[in-house]
Amino acid sequence: MTEKKVLVLLPLLEEDKEYLVSRAQGAAQPCSFTFTKDASEEEIASSQIVIGKLPVGKIQYASELEWLQLPSAGYDPYVVPGVLPANVKLTCSTGAYGLAVSEHMLASSLALVRRFPEYARRQAEHSWKPMGNISSIEGSTVIVLGLGDIGGRYAQKMKALGAYVIGFRKTDRNKPDYVDEQYTLDRLPEMIGRADIVAMVLPATKETEKLMDSEMLLRMKKGSFLINAGRGNAVDLGALKEALDEGLLAGAALDVTDPEPLPADSPLWDYENVLITPHVAGNLWLRQTVKNILQIAGNNLARYLNGGPLDHVVDRS
Repeated sequence: MTEKKVLVLLPLLEEDKEYLVSRAQGAAQPCSFTFTKDASEEEIASSQIVIGKLPVGKIQYASELEWLQLPSAGYDPYVVPGVLPANVKLTCSTGAYGLAVSEHMLASSLALVRRFPEYARRQAEHSWKPMGNISSIEGSTVIVLGLGDIGGRYAQKMKALGAYVIGFRKTDRNKPDYVDEQYTLDRLPEMIGRADIVAMVLPATKETEKLMDSEMLLRMKKGSFLINAGRGNAVDLGALKEALDEGLLAGAALDVTDPEPLPADSPLWDYENVLITPHVAGNLWLRQTVKNILQIAGNNLARYLNGGPLDHVVDRS
């Protein structure tokens, strides 16, 4: 039986590589591995399995590709018609980033209510100046847009700190105990004015694009905060600037923007009450995230080589 060639495009430790190799041992289908961060056209062309973020521009070289396992939870560029051949299986790493991103969102929430971005500016100026009144998580109302692994973990953390949590998801089903109320996104306009914090972890869809536009931002409670750690195009940055200028919002935390990187001349960089991070809430910075991705990829690899069904399959219909 001809062996499958597995191309792994991830920055891994030796123990990680050994783990993936171990998941293939004894499988019905033999395979060999190539571990690299930057594969050549020849390596891509000869591989049937790719574990990692194969650049969209290089997919054209993957003439023998059968299955692509993404290390990310998102997969937007890969489901664009014509990018991947219809016969190529596509799986993602949903569930790998809940810990990292939810803690980033929690840190952002605490930073905003305690006015840490403003104090960081004062520190840079060597200015010992109190910024005035603050708010708290306990007793606040928090809207979480997107109750998947990430949003659910963030909701749990906020609930544990004493917040009243209102969750929004695609379908109003199976409300978890850590959510006080649950709705679908079509109810957001009538509900958003209740929130002290609106936290977003939405996927990129037609329904979520520019969801937070001028009209929606105007409906938010005066003095509330906006956090986005999902997709940058869900927030109209021009409308956000206006809401901040008019004092409608007390601040915002953005880990994602549209476009990315946020242009150097964007005025949002200079707002004292805006916390900007360069899309680092997830990624591979946290060791546990890498372990989570490896577990997903390793389980799927064993399934694939033994003819079993894959987990985390992306619906491309």
